[in-house]
Amino acid sequence: MKKIIILMSIVLSFFIVNTASARKLADVNIGEQISIEGVDAPLILNGAGIRSKFFFKIYVGALYLPKKQNNAEAILKSAQANRVLMHFLYDEVEKKKLVDAWVDGFEENVSSDVFSALKDRLKKFNEMFSDVQKGDVVLLDYIPQKGTRVTIKNKVKGIIEGADFNRALLSVWLGDEPVTDDLKDAMLGILEED
Repeated sequence: MKKIIILMSIVLSFFIVNTASARKLADVNIGEQISIEGVDAPLILNGAGIRSKFFFKIYVGALYLPKKQNNAEAILKSAQANRVLMHFLYDEVEKKKLVDAWVDGFEENVSSDVFSALKDRLKKFNEMFSDVQKGDVVLLDYIPQKGTRVTIKNKVKGIIEGADFNRALLSVWLGDEPVTDDLKDAMLGILEED
Protein backbone atom coordinates (compact mmCIF):
# COMPACT_ATOMS: atom_id res chain seq x y z
CA MET A 1 0.00 0.00 0.00
CA LYS A 2 2.83 2.34 0.90
CA LYS A 3 4.46 1.71 -2.53
CA ILE A 4 1.19 2.58 -4.29
CA ILE A 5 0.90 5.86 -2.38
CA ILE A 6 4.51 6.75 -3.20
CA LEU A 7 3.99 5.85 -6.86
CA MET A 8 0.78 7.91 -7.03
CA SER A 9 2.60 10.84 -5.39
CA ILE A 10 5.36 10.66 -7.99
CA VAL A 11 2.88 10.50 -10.86
CA LEU A 12 0.82 13.37 -9.42
CA SER A 13 3.92 15.53 -8.89
CA PHE A 14 4.97 14.84 -12.50
CA PHE A 15 1.64 16.21 -13.76
CA ILE A 16 1.81 19.22 -11.46
CA VAL A 17 5.35 20.05 -12.63
CA ASN A 18 4.39 19.65 -16.29
CA THR A 19 1.32 21.87 -16.05
CA ALA A 20 3.37 24.49 -14.23
CA SER A 21 6.02 24.45 -16.96
CA ALA A 22 3.73 25.78 -19.70
CA ARG A 23 1.38 28.71 -19.94
CA LYS A 24 -1.54 28.96 -22.33
CA LEU A 25 -2.36 32.16 -24.20
CA ALA A 26 -4.98 32.24 -26.99
CA ASP A 27 -4.87 28.42 -27.02
CA VAL A 28 -1.10 28.52 -27.62
CA ASN A 29 1.15 26.72 -25.15
CA ILE A 30 4.03 28.97 -24.12
CA GLY A 31 6.88 27.15 -22.40
CA GLU A 32 8.22 28.66 -19.19
CA GLN A 33 11.79 27.60 -20.05
CA ILE A 34 13.54 26.82 -23.32
CA SER A 35 16.95 25.77 -24.60
CA ILE A 36 18.60 27.29 -27.65
CA GLU A 37 21.28 25.47 -29.60
CA GLY A 38 24.51 27.41 -29.17
CA VAL A 39 23.51 28.94 -25.81
CA ASP A 40 24.84 27.25 -22.65
CA ALA A 41 22.10 28.09 -20.15
CA PRO A 42 18.33 27.75 -20.62
CA LEU A 43 16.23 30.87 -21.14
CA ILE A 44 13.10 31.61 -19.13
CA LEU A 45 9.86 33.20 -20.22
CA ASN A 46 10.04 36.89 -19.45
CA GLY A 47 6.52 37.62 -20.68
CA ALA A 48 4.03 36.95 -23.45
CA GLY A 49 1.11 38.77 -25.02
CA ILE A 50 -1.05 39.08 -28.09
CA ARG A 51 -0.43 41.42 -31.02
CA SER A 52 -3.85 42.66 -32.07
CA LYS A 53 -4.82 45.05 -34.84
CA PHE A 54 -8.34 46.33 -35.47
CA PHE A 55 -9.73 43.77 -32.98
CA PHE A 56 -8.06 40.88 -34.85
CA LYS A 57 -5.53 38.72 -33.03
CA ILE A 58 -2.44 38.56 -35.24
CA TYR A 59 0.11 36.59 -33.18
CA VAL A 60 1.20 35.58 -29.71
CA GLY A 61 4.55 37.17 -28.94
CA ALA A 62 6.82 35.83 -26.20
CA LEU A 63 10.20 37.02 -24.95
CA TYR A 64 12.74 34.66 -23.36
CA LEU A 65 15.80 35.87 -21.43
CA PRO A 66 18.45 34.32 -19.14
CA LYS A 67 16.66 35.90 -16.17
CA LYS A 68 13.50 37.95 -15.77
CA GLN A 69 13.85 41.66 -16.49
CA ASN A 70 11.05 44.23 -16.69
CA ASN A 71 13.24 47.17 -17.73
CA ALA A 72 13.15 47.53 -21.52
CA GLU A 73 16.18 49.81 -21.63
CA ALA A 74 18.29 47.29 -19.68
CA ILE A 75 17.25 44.49 -22.05
CA LEU A 76 18.05 46.58 -25.12
CA LYS A 77 21.48 47.58 -23.74
CA SER A 78 22.53 44.03 -22.93
CA ALA A 79 23.96 41.63 -25.46
CA GLN A 80 22.58 38.55 -23.74
CA ALA A 81 21.01 35.56 -25.42
CA ASN A 82 17.29 35.93 -26.06
CA ARG A 83 14.40 34.58 -28.07
CA VAL A 84 11.33 36.24 -29.48
CA LEU A 85 8.65 33.72 -30.40
CA MET A 86 5.81 34.70 -32.73
CA HIS A 87 2.98 32.17 -33.02
CA PHE A 88 0.56 33.39 -35.67
CA LEU A 89 -3.17 33.38 -34.92
CA TYR A 90 -4.49 35.22 -37.97
CA ASP A 91 -5.50 33.22 -41.07
CA GLU A 92 -2.76 34.71 -43.26
CA VAL A 93 -0.27 37.56 -43.04
CA GLU A 94 1.33 38.46 -46.36
CA LYS A 95 5.09 38.84 -46.67
CA LYS A 96 4.68 42.48 -47.72
CA LYS A 97 2.87 43.31 -44.47
CA LEU A 98 5.59 41.60 -42.44
CA VAL A 99 8.35 43.43 -44.31
CA ASP A 100 6.57 46.77 -43.94
CA ALA A 101 6.13 46.12 -40.20
CA TRP A 102 9.83 45.29 -39.74
CA VAL A 103 10.96 48.39 -41.67
CA ASP A 104 8.52 50.65 -39.78
CA GLY A 105 9.53 49.14 -36.44
CA PHE A 106 13.23 49.73 -37.10
CA GLU A 107 12.71 53.26 -38.47
CA GLU A 108 10.58 54.28 -35.49
CA ASN A 109 12.94 52.94 -32.84
CA VAL A 110 16.50 53.60 -34.01
CA SER A 111 18.28 56.72 -35.21
CA SER A 112 18.63 57.36 -38.93
CA ASP A 113 22.38 56.62 -38.67
CA VAL A 114 21.73 53.25 -37.03
CA PHE A 115 18.99 52.47 -39.55
CA SER A 116 21.41 53.23 -42.42
CA ALA A 117 24.03 50.93 -40.86
CA LEU A 118 21.46 48.12 -40.53
CA LYS A 119 19.70 48.57 -43.88
CA ASP A 120 21.51 45.77 -45.76
CA ARG A 121 21.07 43.31 -42.88
CA LEU A 122 17.41 44.27 -42.54
CA LYS A 123 16.97 43.58 -46.27
CA LYS A 124 18.59 40.15 -45.85
CA PHE A 125 16.33 39.51 -42.82
CA ASN A 126 13.21 40.50 -44.77
CA GLU A 127 14.17 38.20 -47.66
CA MET A 128 13.90 35.24 -45.27
CA PHE A 129 10.17 35.73 -44.83
CA SER A 130 7.23 34.50 -46.87
CA ASP A 131 3.50 34.65 -46.17
CA VAL A 132 2.60 33.11 -42.82
CA GLN A 133 -0.60 31.30 -41.90
CA LYS A 134 -2.42 30.56 -38.68
CA GLY A 135 -0.33 28.16 -36.60
CA ASP A 136 3.01 29.15 -38.16
CA VAL A 137 5.80 29.92 -35.70
CA VAL A 138 8.70 32.33 -36.13
CA LEU A 139 11.67 32.09 -33.73
CA LEU A 140 14.18 34.92 -33.53
CA ASP A 141 17.10 33.65 -31.42
CA TYR A 142 20.00 35.89 -30.50
CA ILE A 143 23.16 33.86 -29.93
CA PRO A 144 25.99 36.09 -28.63
CA GLN A 145 29.03 36.29 -30.94
CA LYS A 146 26.99 34.68 -33.76
CA GLY A 147 23.91 36.78 -34.39
CA THR A 148 20.16 36.44 -34.70
CA ARG A 149 19.09 33.04 -36.02
CA VAL A 150 15.79 33.16 -37.89
CA THR A 151 13.64 30.02 -37.86
CA ILE A 152 10.32 30.04 -39.72
CA LYS A 153 7.96 27.05 -39.79
CA ASN A 154 10.66 24.85 -38.16
CA LYS A 155 13.22 25.72 -40.85
CA VAL A 156 16.36 27.73 -40.10
CA LYS A 157 16.48 30.51 -42.69
CA GLY A 158 19.79 32.05 -41.69
CA ILE A 159 21.66 34.20 -39.20
CA ILE A 160 21.87 37.99 -39.20
CA GLU A 161 25.13 39.10 -37.60
CA GLY A 162 25.55 41.73 -34.94
CA ALA A 163 24.34 42.62 -31.47
CA ASP A 164 23.30 45.97 -32.97
CA PHE A 165 20.84 44.21 -35.29
CA ASN A 166 19.36 42.23 -32.41
CA ARG A 167 19.02 45.40 -30.33
CA ALA A 168 17.12 47.10 -33.15
CA LEU A 169 14.98 44.00 -33.68
CA LEU A 170 14.05 43.83 -29.97
CA SER A 171 13.21 47.55 -30.08
CA VAL A 172 10.31 46.71 -32.43
CA TRP A 173 8.60 45.33 -29.30
CA LEU A 174 10.51 47.04 -26.48
CA GLY A 175 11.52 50.43 -27.89
CA ASP A 176 10.00 53.87 -27.36
CA GLU A 177 7.58 53.25 -30.27
CA PRO A 178 6.69 49.58 -29.84
CA VAL A 179 4.32 47.67 -32.08
CA THR A 180 1.79 48.14 -29.22
CA ASP A 181 2.23 49.30 -25.63
CA ASP A 182 0.19 46.36 -24.32
CA LEU A 183 2.39 43.80 -26.09
CA LYS A 184 5.51 45.58 -24.82
CA ASP A 185 4.21 45.45 -21.25
CA ALA A 186 3.19 41.81 -21.66
CA MET A 187 6.62 40.81 -23.00
CA LEU A 188 8.23 42.68 -20.11
CA GLY A 189 6.07 40.67 -17.71
CA ILE A 190 4.33 43.81 -16.45
CA LEU A 191 0.93 42.96 -17.95
CA GLU A 192 -0.63 39.50 -17.79
CA GLU A 193 -2.85 38.63 -20.76
CA ASP A 194 -5.40 35.82 -20.81
